[in-house]
Amino acid sequence: MGNIKFVKENKEIVAADGANLRIKAMENGIDIYKFLAKVTNCNGNGQCATCVVEVVEGLENLSPRTDVENRKFKKKPDNYRLACQTLVNGPVSVVTKP
Repeated sequence: MGNIKFVKENKEIVAADGANLRIKAMENGIDIYKFLAKVTNCNGNGQCATCVVEVVEGLENLSPRTDVENRKFKKKPDNYRLACQTLVNGPVSVVTKP
């Protein structure tokens, strides 16, 4: 089990190991999308890159970046992740809409 802390929202939730970050955020009322992306996102398929989060603590407790993330984030720091592609395996703190 791992806690996911959403820094901007000041909310912490519990997630089972292997839980998908995007799904846990949505289940708990955390809005991870900006403006139009709320309607135009790819529903977690890793295609639109609109569910980006910045990991501020616990990067080592997440699944490794996927090939999709490596392509989308070539010029972004390693702590930028797509919530839809990220599995949580321990405590982590993230900033939504960085």
